[in-house]
Amino acid sequence: MTARFAGLLVFIAAIAAAQTPAPRDWPVYGGDAGGSRFSPLTRITRDNVAKLTVAWAYHTGEPAFDLARQPSLQVTPIVVDNVMYISTPLGKVMALDPATGREIWRYDARVNPKGGYGDFASRGVSTWVDTALKPGDPCRGRIYLATIDARLISLDAASGYPCVLFGIEGTVGLREGLRIAPAFPSAYQVTSPPVVVNDLVITGSSIADNSRPAPASGEVRAFDARTGALRWTWHPIPQDPQDPAAPTWRNGSAARTGAANVWSIITADPLRDLIFVPTSSAAPDYYGALRPGDNRYANSIVALRASTGRVVWHFQTVHHDLWDYDNAAPPALVTVTRDGTPIPAVAQATKTGMLFVLHRVTGVPIFPVEERNVPPSTIPGEEASRTQPFTTVTPPLSPHTFTADQIFAISPEFQAACKEMMAGLRNEGIFTPPSLEGTLVMPSNIGGAHWGGVAADNESGILVIPVNRIAAMVQLIPAKGFDLSAARQESSRLGQGYEYTVMDGTPYIMRRRLLLGPGQAPCTPPPYGALVAISLRTGTKLWDVPLSMPNLGGPIVTAGRLVFIAATLDRMFRAFDLDSGKELWSTRLPAGGRATPMTYEAGGRQFVVIAAGGGNEFGFGDAITAYALP
Repeated sequence: MTARFAGLLVFIAAIAAAQTPAPRDWPVYGGDAGGSRFSPLTRITRDNVAKLTVAWAYHTGEPAFDLARQPSLQVTPIVVDNVMYISTPLGKVMALDPATGREIWRYDARVNPKGGYGDFASRGVSTWVDTALKPGDPCRGRIYLATIDARLISLDAASGYPCVLFGIEGTVGLREGLRIAPAFPSAYQVTSPPVVVNDLVITGSSIADNSRPAPASGEVRAFDARTGALRWTWHPIPQDPQDPAAPTWRNGSAARTGAANVWSIITADPLRDLIFVPTSSAAPDYYGALRPGDNRYANSIVALRASTGRVVWHFQTVHHDLWDYDNAAPPALVTVTRDGTPIPAVAQATKTGMLFVLHRVTGVPIFPVEERNVPPSTIPGEEASRTQPFTTVTPPLSPHTFTADQIFAISPEFQAACKEMMAGLRNEGIFTPPSLEGTLVMPSNIGGAHWGGVAADNESGILVIPVNRIAAMVQLIPAKGFDLSAARQESSRLGQGYEYTVMDGTPYIMRRRLLLGPGQAPCTPPPYGALVAISLRTGTKLWDVPLSMPNLGGPIVTAGRLVFIAATLDRMFRAFDLDSGKELWSTRLPAGGRATPMTYEAGGRQFVVIAAGGGNEFGFGDAITAYALP
């Protein structure tokens, strides 16, 4: 072995060690850079999980607001070097003692609570160590916060003070320098923590749905972790005519279309210099006549070179999206074992209720995917894609059809109300396009699989996914002569629950609703939510257990053979047996746990932590609650 080669191996090993979290920590939103949400901790097991009790609770102190969209405490805490860091919807960051919940420091970004935000949440922070500085130097360890009002802030991890050499006095304005400036301030937000890879801080954005064809552009951007200087920009709607995806945006639509942004979590493979971005729908979600073509890079998993932002590969999960089927779940980096050989992979769960498992280096499906014919559009000028991708080995995680004879008959009155809602709707299964008469959408726009994403145990080859099983309807109404104010008042008066959106710059108003009968029970049969396990070795379903209620939030998996998940409207926090799906423990939270839990070790104890403060239907709360064995 040459000295140069030996030195290279030492260098690679050093990088690997730096990227491998301490077994007791939870240093990234998804547990590790690849977002597997797996913990090697084993103090809590199937045999003792029923003994879990509250170890401590911390209250953020943020008040309730009488707003159409309430702030929602959806944070997944991180723990690094025996310190926990959390963020709140109003832009506060707190450092806590992970053994006791005692507050160490607090920073306040002073977010205006009346900013009209579409999804009023902050799902966490990120951390980075500047190895060019000495231990104890200010800002050697940093915390990065992306606020709902689109600021990227760098804080000293030890004190909570801004790192003033980053951007302007510690802040980079994310609404600046976009291809399409936000049509209004709340059109451009950030709800997810940035990803930090090899001295770069990389962030996406959350862009207002259904408002107009160009609410804002959805660039993914990388900033220097020390200075905040912009290092690269990637356009999910290709702006270079030579880009291979450019021909899929016909009639010059790439130049004038917005969104296709990345509002979910970006995951990373630092050793391969790759990040994996889950892109959303191009604007506006339900009307695509102004953006003819497949709209490649939108509704896709895209592997980018982390150092440059160049596309390495991409896989589109929905062509020419007309259903708000954005990729809301984070891509999870997993290992698929075939004939004893480990294959690096990316697992993407989608709102369509499908799980795509792709080779991490090439993007080629590991479990087969085929294009199937789907119904055409009847909207004038709309060209729906003739085919859509379907997994052929892994079954749908949520049903792709719903008919009147499947209505859950709570009572004759309930059944009649649901039949009346469905009567006249176009209903030809999944991917039936929006229509003038109204279209039944199954799965609904919230999913199928949703932003909660997946958790995976690579050793056993088991991946778990929370899903919803609720139908919705969507309708395009000619805007000319339509009295929108009267329609909204009538919907409110009769309890119909229609959401109306004026899609400025298009001929239509969009209205949609979940198919809920009297008493707000879904017309679809229970369970309305479920937790599904898939084998990463065969692609087949291992088990499918009810979560009963609709859910938004993610699971984690531990080496103790446990799955932890909250997420449900009934405000329960549960533990399941990873191998069988059997429920082993549950407890009621003070508010909905509309978040993803995490676990870590401190003071010789293993803790499991969940944020309870889901907002709106999930109830108000401000608690970070830690559970441990007595």
